[in-house]
Amino acid sequence: MLAVLAAGAVLLSGCSASGSGYDRSGGTSHDSARRSQGGNPAPAQSGPGTADRADAAAQGEDDGRRTEAPPADYLSTFALDVDTASWGYARRTLADGNLPDPATVRPEEFVNSFRQDYRQPDGNGFSVTVDGARTDAADWSLMRVGLATRTGTGHDRRPPAALTFVVDISGSMAEPGRLDLVRKSLDLMTDQLRGDDSVAIVAFSGEAETRLPMTRLDGNRKRVHDAVTRLRPTDSTNVEAGVTRGYDTAVEGRRAGATNRVVLLSDALANTGATSADALLKRIDGARRDHGITLFGVGVGSDYNDSFMERLVDKGDGHTVYVSDEEEARRVFCDELPAQVELRARDAKAQVSFDPRNVERFRLIGYDNRRVADDAFRDDSVDGGEVGAGHTVTALYAVRLRPGASGHVATATVRWLDPEGRAPHEESGRVEASALTGGGWEQAAPRFQVTAAAAYLASALRERGGGWDPVPGAVGLGRLSEITARLAERTEDPEVRQLSDAVRQARRLAG
Repeated sequence: MLAVLAAGAVLLSGCSASGSGYDRSGGTSHDSARRSQGGNPAPAQSGPGTADRADAAAQGEDDGRRTEAPPADYLSTFALDVDTASWGYARRTLADGNLPDPATVRPEEFVNSFRQDYRQPDGNGFSVTVDGARTDAADWSLMRVGLATRTGTGHDRRPPAALTFVVDISGSMAEPGRLDLVRKSLDLMTDQLRGDDSVAIVAFSGEAETRLPMTRLDGNRKRVHDAVTRLRPTDSTNVEAGVTRGYDTAVEGRRAGATNRVVLLSDALANTGATSADALLKRIDGARRDHGITLFGVGVGSDYNDSFMERLVDKGDGHTVYVSDEEEARRVFCDELPAQVELRARDAKAQVSFDPRNVERFRLIGYDNRRVADDAFRDDSVDGGEVGAGHTVTALYAVRLRPGASGHVATATVRWLDPEGRAPHEESGRVEASALTGGGWEQAAPRFQVTAAAAYLASALRERGGGWDPVPGAVGLGRLSEITARLAERTEDPEVRQLSDAVRQARRLAG
């Protein structure tokens, strides 16, 4: 229930990734985009190489049948991403007895949905951890790049928040677990925010209406509760009207020195007005650039337009989550997000440089819409991801080493701007061949196994849609079910238990 409601507290955080500096359209390959830009890629912090080989499968290399010499392109560059909605919606869909649409399966969001134990840095920015393990596929290993930010300093010391809640009250929101969950969440959040925080509420169905202008909570909490109580489902869904009015309200009520957010709470099933995300992107991007207002998306409902919400939130430099019940809402909005209301990094990007002396091929698992041109890595005018306190970001690579490989395999570098002064910083970590050629992934540390299992489940679900090659070393759902069941017992982590349940359900549904 705290669901959407702590969305606000959360929002305060700015833990997200997005922007116009990298390709979210999927329409142009990264290699061809890089060639069109010309110039040389920015040098990696350490290790040779030149550019991204994020999807070797596209050239038929993953199956090992081609023998061409590998290209002189050994950099992989992407904007950081902390979204988790794809995993939340897939888990809900499987629990309802259906396999998710492969188009909604984003492997990086599966991987980033689980707690990691990476070392935390002392200040703003990131720590960098790089490790790996062998897979069951000959000569292929998994390499994990783990980034972590420091936890928050406390509720009382964060900047004040100015949150504009854009609430979908269309007819589809009448389903249990949609608007009722939103109302309960907003009420709870109203009581948890500080007195110097401000809230505005915009409701939309066929049209949009500002139900509450930007209002400071100190002395006005009853006024906010009354506005929430009056939210009732009506008819059609005009997301265009809601988002437009929401941003107008947010700009009008913008507070200097505060965390300014628009929070969209919806099933995103637009059926009137502009029903494609394209018509709204310019408005969202302009508010982000001109006023620093970012967008946080909270998806609800068994029938949910995941791709529509993702495109809106990506353009708004935001973060998206999906909630389906009160337990999940409490975990997401009352435990995790409120602890992450402090921004740790702006425009964060990562670049991994692979050593061609030891690496034959590699493939980044997921991050399809987060790719950045390699020569834009140190261009701070290119938008990256905003990441809040206490976040971890994981990128998983499949790596095929050359015979007899030894020594340096890869160096991972993360670059970000300081949240206040916007000074650039970098941190790096490296990995040796011995870390990738030792024990198999099933004997690795439990959290590494969870990462691999989440990626293999996403791969199995994504594969059904065609145009996706399995992650090298993928195990069948039957074997994966056994592995995740043991991990759930070993970790005693409820989230890993959810992963185990999802694998078991996917196995049953896939036959």
